[in-house]
Amino acid sequence: MFTGLVETVGTVISLKKGEGGAVLAIRAPMYDGELSPGQSVAVGGACLTVISFSGEIFSVDVMPETLKKSVIGNLRPGSGVNLERALRADGRLDGHFVTGHIDGVATVREIKTGSDGYLMTLALDGETASLVVPRGSLAVDGVSLTIASASEDYCVLGLIPSTLRATTLGWLRPGDRVNVEADILGKYVKKFLSGGALKSSNNGVPSLTREFLTDAGWL
Repeated sequence: MFTGLVETVGTVISLKKGEGGAVLAIRAPMYDGELSPGQSVAVGGACLTVISFSGEIFSVDVMPETLKKSVIGNLRPGSGVNLERALRADGRLDGHFVTGHIDGVATVREIKTGSDGYLMTLALDGETASLVVPRGSLAVDGVSLTIASASEDYCVLGLIPSTLRATTLGWLRPGDRVNVEADILGKYVKKFLSGGALKSSNNGVPSLTREFLTDAGWL
């Protein structure tokens, strides 16, 4: 589990693809002596497992499904990637719960600065768009961001100067593609309401319904 608060930006050394996925090597001076095999690190928002390390450089395994559903397969030597180690049980949760399981890839539609601050518009596919709500959270390349507004196929995200300076988001331009992960709570609520994960009571009636959630004040 992660928080969406990036610790450091690493530099890609190599991405070696094979039939079983790929091995990604990253230089991260901050992690020199801090990692161990089996440890989880969010790389561009994707939870990956450390398989080896040597000084400032560590390597992680990348599964074929991760290459397919994220932008990691397009990384090149010299690319910057946002990094965050897994949340400690006694750590502070200053962002939001991020699993590191990428939902898909979004495209930067527009970036503008004005009286409302720095705003970035992302074009989303239908599945991801259905999971975002205004003032909710969305992890973009592993960065926890607040959704300013949302529509059927896009959302607008607000950023602050410190996030732009400390992460790769400050390098983005229209047309760039990013990893996105919606809030896990929204995924479960959607599944329940669609009937895909509802348990029935003894009389065969679903135990959780839209009416029940409305009466309880959740909707």
